[in-house]
This record gives sequence, structure tokens and C-alpha cells, in this order.
Amino acid sequence: MAGPSRRARVAKHLKEIFTTGEGQYINEQGEYVYGKLPRTKAENPFRTFRRPTLMNYVYFFVGWMAWTMDGYDFHTVSLSISRLATFYGQHREHISTSITLTLLFRSLGAAIFGIAGDLYGRKYPMIANLILIAALQLATAYCATFNQFLGVRALFGVGMGGIWGLAASMGLETIVHVWVDRVKNLLSDMPMEARGLFSGILQQGYALGYLIAAIFNLYVVPKSPYSWKALFFIGAGLTVAVAIARVFFPESKQFIEAKRSGEQATGRKKVKLFWQDGKSIMKEYWKRALYAVVMMSITPMKYSLFNFMSHTSQDMYPTYMQQTKGFSPEMSSKATIIAKTGALVGGTICGHYSQFFGRRATIMAATFCGACLIPMWVVPSSWGTLTAGAFLLQFMVQGAYGVVPIHLQELSPPQFRSSFPGIAYQLGNMISAPAAQISSVISEGWIIHVNGEERPDYARTQAAMMTVIFSLLCFWTACGSEQRGSHFELAAAAGGIGGHSDKLRELENFEMQDPPSAKQGGVREIIEGQRSNA
Repeated sequence: MAGPSRRARVAKHLKEIFTTGEGQYINEQGEYVYGKLPRTKAENPFRTFRRPTLMNYVYFFVGWMAWTMDGYDFHTVSLSISRLATFYGQHREHISTSITLTLLFRSLGAAIFGIAGDLYGRKYPMIANLILIAALQLATAYCATFNQFLGVRALFGVGMGGIWGLAASMGLETIVHVWVDRVKNLLSDMPMEARGLFSGILQQGYALGYLIAAIFNLYVVPKSPYSWKALFFIGAGLTVAVAIARVFFPESKQFIEAKRSGEQATGRKKVKLFWQDGKSIMKEYWKRALYAVVMMSITPMKYSLFNFMSHTSQDMYPTYMQQTKGFSPEMSSKATIIAKTGALVGGTICGHYSQFFGRRATIMAATFCGACLIPMWVVPSSWGTLTAGAFLLQFMVQGAYGVVPIHLQELSPPQFRSSFPGIAYQLGNMISAPAAQISSVISEGWIIHVNGEERPDYARTQAAMMTVIFSLLCFWTACGSEQRGSHFELAAAAGGIGGHSDKLRELENFEMQDPPSAKQGGVREIIEGQRSNA
């Protein structure tokens, strides 16, 4: 019997962007079933905020602050490009090379700290990671030569790369599901209805870090005897404060329960089992991994695209406002603060409603609206109109980005929720690493004349790049899949003996081999039948 035509499959795929698809999932009774994933109804966000407990909020806040400081520490350079160029006697495009190096090395840090987080727990890898980036912030301030500066910022990329995966897994896995008592011995995470909202809030920690750095750059740096170095000193101190705060809270429940139940191996056996899990996971998830990476860039595509979108729209924005539009550092910092306020609002709102309208649908709507707002972002000459355009554009950029933490968590192999999202995210960063430098080099070569004065044309460069990026991201998101409603919290920690991860792997393998049977009889019953016949 012939299967559905290609046109029918495409039509079904596009329809599922705005509805829900079919697949195996775990229902509210904890049963493994195959069918159409239930769609969550929209609820009042104030009710959503009441779902987590106080301790859930404490854990989320620490993870969120770790990511906030990561954003602060990264943007200290982009806010100081003109001052750094003067200090080191270099052109601005040469200073932007440090941003490229930081982004290139982030994937290495994601692999190192992400694997450590999945293997040994979230707590101590995060503390070590935070202390490392604080030390490198201090080292940046004391670099005497430009080559030393580039070397330290490359190493900073290694430290910076580990934070996102650790913060996202910690922040989204510690808020307890309302039906935990109904499903004994199963670890639970963020309440299903709250996942989108808290994903949006978590991701905007990065924008908040930029906002805090911009405020210090506006009010502290001009009055400080240390000039631009003051930003780095403050960042190092705040980052260490977050590391100290993390010391006072216990490990993730996933790892505590694994120890209590005896499911977690130790020593060499634990490492061996971890790598066995990793190999088998990559055999099953490689297509999803490719989609995730490209989504964050363009060849692990989607996440490169996200990072191109983010870094193109923000890294050179202060320079664009100063060099192309002719505003003072003070006015460009104020514009940055307002733009990042838009990012905070957009990420939170879009993250929340992605829970009901779908991850991909929300991302596509935000990128389409963002593309329509590009003229308002670059064409006007007045500060007020340009700043309003920046607010709205960053609302859409970070609105799309606010979906990313939970989207990646749901696409990830359940027991690798620290390393898989972090590596995919940072590989996207690696691919998009040249974004700021490309923008700078092209813009410095395109000269415009304003009142007889020559200025680099950052406006035309950024408009062209953002138009292409928005279009490609919208298309690639439509090509992908999502697992909204997936109960990824049922997995045991990686490197464990047995556990729920084995059950999930059996279910996924069986579904891929014989989906009609899975749908007809229920995946759980079929697998149990296969075991009894073995």
C-alpha cells in the first residue's frame, strides 16, 4: 500500500507547526502512549507564576543570575569597543576580532562543562565555571598588549561556553511538577504550563546582563579613574557573588535521587556507562542535533541563525549609533538600555505564549515581524524614532530567542539536558562568531557623508544581514520539529544503572520501527509483550 504523497506529508508538517504532532509521550497518569500530543490551554500568567514553590524560585533565580552574569561579562567588550581601540591603538574592526574569538571557543567550554554537569551534577561544575570567567574578566582588565587581550578573550570563551547549558538545565529542571505525588519515584521538573514562561524569563537573563553592563557603562565608567576597566572589575565581583550563592544550595534532585536509589554508578564504571549512553543517544538523535545546531547558526543551522540574529542586532549596536548616526556614547548607551528593555519584555511574553501556540509558530511569527521592523531600526535620523525601532526589533529578536531554552530542552536526549543543549547552542555561536567582525569590516568600507563628514555605514550592513537572517531562520524553523509537552523529566541521570532513560530509548526505537503498531496498541503494552516473549 502506497504511503502519503510528498505534498501530503509537507502539508501535514506545516499544519503541525500551528497545532500538535503525533508521537509517543507520557500522559498525566504516567502511562506511555502514542498519539496526538495534548495541547495546553492558555492560562493567566499570574496563575502560572503561582505554580512553583519558594525553593523552586530560589534554584531558578541562581541559574538565571548565572546566565545574567554571562551576558554581562560578554558585553563588556562590545560596549567598550571605541575605548579599547583607543587604549590599544587598533582599529575598531580589529577589536571586534576578540568577540569572534570568544564565540569560537564557547563550544569547547560547552562540551567540557556540559559533560561535567551531566556526569557529576550541576552544582560544582557551575561554581567552577563562574569562578573561571570571573578570573578571566580580571585578567582582561590587566592585559598590557593587544595580543594578550585577544588570548585572554579566547580563553574567556571557554569559560563562557559552559554557563548556558548548566543554567538552563538547573533553572528548568528544579521547579516541581504539580503531579509529582501521583507518579511515584519519577523526578519532575517545571510545571508543564509554566515551561514557556520561565524559558522566556531565563533566556532574557542574557539581555538583562547587557542592560546592567550598559547602565554601569553610562553612569560609572565615565566617572571612574579606571575608565573601561571598571566594567570588568564589577563583572568579576558580581560573577563571584553568584558562585558563592550557588554553594549554599544542594545538588539537582535528579542526582540526589540517583544516589539514594542506587541507580548511579561510581568511578570508572560511571564514566564508562556515561559514554555508552552518549554513543547510543547520538545514533538516535543525530538528525535532531543537526537541526538544533543549525537553528542556532546555519550549518548546525537553526541555532547559528539564532546567534547570527542576536549578535548582528546587538554586538555592534553602540558602535552603529555612535559612528553612523553620530550620537554620543551616553546617548547610545541610553538607546541600548531601552532596546534591551524591549528584549526583556519580548522574550518573556513570547516564551509564555509559545506554550500554547507552539514553539515553531512563535519563533516564525517573531522573525516575520522583526523583518518588517528593520526599516524603523535603521532609516530614521532622530534618536527617539531610532530607539523606538530598536525597542521593537529587540522585542522580536529576543521574543524568538525566549523560546530557545525550553525548545532545546525538549529536543534534547532527556539524560543529556546539560551537554546537548549547551553544545548545540555554542556550536551555533561558533558558526556565527564572525557576525560582529563581518558587520564591522563591511560597514567600515561603506562610507556615507553626513553634513560633510565621512561615516561608516553600519545601517545598510545591519539591515541587509538581518533581512537575510530573519528569512533563513523563519524557513529553517518551519523545516524542523518540536516536542512541546514532552515529559523529559522521567530520565535517569546519565551514567546510571537502568532507570527511565532505558525505557524511553526502547519506546523511541520501537516507535521508529513500527509506528502503526505503537499507535494501535499503546507503546507500553507492546514493549512489555516483547519482553515476555523474549
